[in-house]
Amino acid sequence: MDSSRERPKIICLTPVKNESWILDRFLKAASLWADHIIIADQMSTDGSREICKKYEKVILVDNDSEIFNEPERQKLLINEARKIQGPRLLITLDADEIFTPNVINSPEWETILSVKAGTIIEFQWANLYSDLQNMWLDCFYPWGYMDDGAEHIGNKIHSARIPIPRTSDRVRTHDIKVLHFQYTDWNRMAAKHRWYQCFELVEKVNNPIAIFRRYHHMCDVSSRLQPIPQKWISEYSKQEIDITSVFQQTMLPWEKTVLDYMDEYGISYFRHLNIWEINWCEIARKWERPNSEKYKDPRRKWEKVINKWLIKTQKKKNKFWIKQMEKLIGLFY
Repeated sequence: MDSSRERPKIICLTPVKNESWILDRFLKAASLWADHIIIADQMSTDGSREICKKYEKVILVDNDSEIFNEPERQKLLINEARKIQGPRLLITLDADEIFTPNVINSPEWETILSVKAGTIIEFQWANLYSDLQNMWLDCFYPWGYMDDGAEHIGNKIHSARIPIPRTSDRVRTHDIKVLHFQYTDWNRMAAKHRWYQCFELVEKVNNPIAIFRRYHHMCDVSSRLQPIPQKWISEYSKQEIDITSVFQQTMLPWEKTVLDYMDEYGISYFRHLNIWEINWCEIARKWERPNSEKYKDPRRKWEKVINKWLIKTQKKKNKFWIKQMEKLIGLFY
């Protein structure tokens, strides 16, 4: 880094809603490299706020919205970061994401710190598998931004977390990666993805076939698995950070939200989504819903056949004949 240039403040921006299952690990890891960690807490009730208060680098702000508000929470975080004076490097990680432990010692980190204002920094996801011994490498994603005050314009869901000016330079890292813990608790991930599917249908973000393709990309990763590098495990162990275990949740809030959707829109409204591999009657009883039998699978036989076809063709989804079949099915599905 140019010694004549002021070192940017490294600011981690993270939205939180009931993330106590992993928040302590995240904050320990982020505290190793961040100057400030801004947490926008959306009315957590699981002790997340109390965990945040244990870390001196955390700036805790309130997200008082009662609905899923991705663009608003991103702007809330960015605006809070811009209260900090001087050059700012914004790093936007979720609570289930941490950098690989080489983040500070890698030459790439010095490259990142020296980029000009307005530069986007991309990191690659390393998705940890549920056995916590293997992983698969995924796409590169724009997690970092050397702030220049550009406006952030987000999407309703799966929005870029930083400003993305069209003229921005980009730096892509290859040594530093982002460890993603979403898939370490497969049941939790699946419950969240069922909610995502319902949300997109209710908000008319996508049609059922596009929704299916988006949320089943992880269902056949066996051919892509590789061992988690032991140096990642050992380096974090030296910092008393365990990346080889995960807390398994039993009461998953997305189940309750999906039941609420079903009550509001009717069970049949969601029959074309792939959310019926679990018994919603049992889920309703777990959440003490009256008349739990009303949540039974509403699909007709032909709808189940189409759903099975989508599952079977997921690996071939980009083939021409699959795309043509999807267009045909979309006329009535």
